[in-house]
Amino acid sequence: MKTVLITGANRSIGFEAARQLLQNGYYVYLGSRDLQKGQQAVDQLQAEGLSQVEPIEIDVTNRASIAAARETLGQKTQVLDVLINNAGILGGMSQPALSSSIDMIKEVFETNVFGVIEVTQAFVDLMRPSPEPRIVNVTSGLGSLTLHTDPSWKYYAVKGAAYMPSKTALNAYTVMLAYELRDTPFKVNAVDPGYTATDFNHHSGPGSVTDAAARLVKAAMLGPDGPTSQFFSDDNAPETGISPW
Repeated sequence: MKTVLITGANRSIGFEAARQLLQNGYYVYLGSRDLQKGQQAVDQLQAEGLSQVEPIEIDVTNRASIAAARETLGQKTQVLDVLINNAGILGGMSQPALSSSIDMIKEVFETNVFGVIEVTQAFVDLMRPSPEPRIVNVTSGLGSLTLHTDPSWKYYAVKGAAYMPSKTALNAYTVMLAYELRDTPFKVNAVDPGYTATDFNHHSGPGSVTDAAARLVKAAMLGPDGPTSQFFSDDNAPETGISPW
């Protein structure tokens, strides 16, 4: 049975991705910053008959928490097949380039970029024994520099000095990571779940959590001939599924 760790999985897209991977026969370690909330999410899934799941306490902005989670997971399994770096924050709703707080921008980067890097570095050794290791970095279409400079893009006016650059940086890290692991079985990709109605955006998005999670699951379940170092976005590129960087 393949195993997967999903950060920030006690609700919304991460939670639905956990559900779908359980339905596909994976054993899910449901990462949550708050262990009690993680357990509540696990209880809900188990009530649905999805039993191969347990919570893992992990705060991606806390180095000690990441180390503790790695130790805990290492005691439970010798192999981690999939890592989905899903935990992320938006920051303030208004993020003007000339007046956004540096502290707010740093806070967003701590979760969306540095947290992903620290978690990946902490767990990659547990993934190396897997015959088909997969790393999925949950990004946003708003991280595309190409599209942000195209006035015809439907989200051209949606700008921000913290969240959008954090996802651009995450995309860049994904490329660097995929390159470093290019001669291994790893597949490393960035996935835009689309503009989805969640607590994250006050349920303003038109997309469903089910469809958003399915995009993550698709990348998590890539076969040996699947792509790596890609920026998947059905929202930005409905014909090809590959977004410009």
